[in-house]
Amino acid sequence: MPKNAQAAGMEIPKVWANFLGELDRSPLQPVELHCIGAFVIAFAYGLPRPTSDVDYLAVRPADQSAAILELAGQGSAIHKKYGLYLQQVGVATLPEDYESRLRELFPGRFKNLRLMALDPYDLALSKIERNTPIDRDDVKYLSKAVPLDPKVLRERYENELRPNLGNPHREDLTLRLWLEAFFTDEGPVKR
Repeated sequence: MPKNAQAAGMEIPKVWANFLGELDRSPLQPVELHCIGAFVIAFAYGLPRPTSDVDYLAVRPADQSAAILELAGQGSAIHKKYGLYLQQVGVATLPEDYESRLRELFPGRFKNLRLMALDPYDLALSKIERNTPIDRDDVKYLSKAVPLDPKVLRERYENELRPNLGNPHREDLTLRLWLEAFFTDEGPVKR
């Protein structure tokens, strides 16, 4: 895993430590959240943009999904107390083997809560279909901060993501534009 913010000595801000600590101490069975979005980019890769939620794709075990949202989702007592919440992402196409590359944020810090971060390439590719200005800013940030290797990004796109996309030709163009904009020495994607 590339250098992460925690390994570089970044402490989890007090409000986040309190929020996650209270969730960990709640009547929660041990769970693993597959995290995505600005929370991961901030705490794994040092993005300075603030966020008030933890977006996640999956809960393991899956039967804990409703319980985790009841404890810390929007409108929960913990959300009202800290202004922070958990949010399950409804739709996101990810590279096929993303789970094999997950890395734990804050290992050993919590007893019942494991926050698993997407690898930076999977995180970037998770933004390709939506491709909003903030998504592009996040990919640009990752391209420089990690830094991302454009060849790895392209290979993972081609081999693990493209076969599962609803409109691969549109996403081919998006990837081509990202490579040209964020990797100055990278030529256009051949298709």
